[in-house]
Amino acid sequence: MTTTVAELTARTGVDVLDHLERETAIAVLDGVQAQGDLIVVPFHLLTDTRFPDLGWHDVPAQGIEVIRGVAGANPHVLVADPGVCRWTTRMLDPAGLGLGCLETTGPAYLFHPEHGGSGIAPGRYLIRRQREISASFGHSSFGLVED
Repeated sequence: MTTTVAELTARTGVDVLDHLERETAIAVLDGVQAQGDLIVVPFHLLTDTRFPDLGWHDVPAQGIEVIRGVAGANPHVLVADPGVCRWTTRMLDPAGLGLGCLETTGPAYLFHPEHGGSGIAPGRYLIRRQREISASFGHSSFGLVED
């Protein structure tokens, strides 16, 4: 069974922008994937991040807001069928970029008004902010990618 942008819009109440095709099926992937200013990293690729078995919550059918964009607009919403996915913000991420960890036994989706949906295959993942490097006048600095 495939899930479409229109189905996630109906479940979450988050409408997508006009440039996105609402009947598009959302691919479900098991690797690293990015959506705007977020990156989804499979747990087996992480060497320094820890997830204590605390603070897990089931993701409701309408989804949960992972992060809201600049100026309070454009949320990234984690969506899954009831009983399939759980989420925690209690983790130890030395990079300081972690927003939370999800564990799912079926497809889960990260949904956003500008980007549509990204399908996440069963497994455990960390959702992090993306970091970018900027160089000016011979100096480099890191900042967060802003969506």
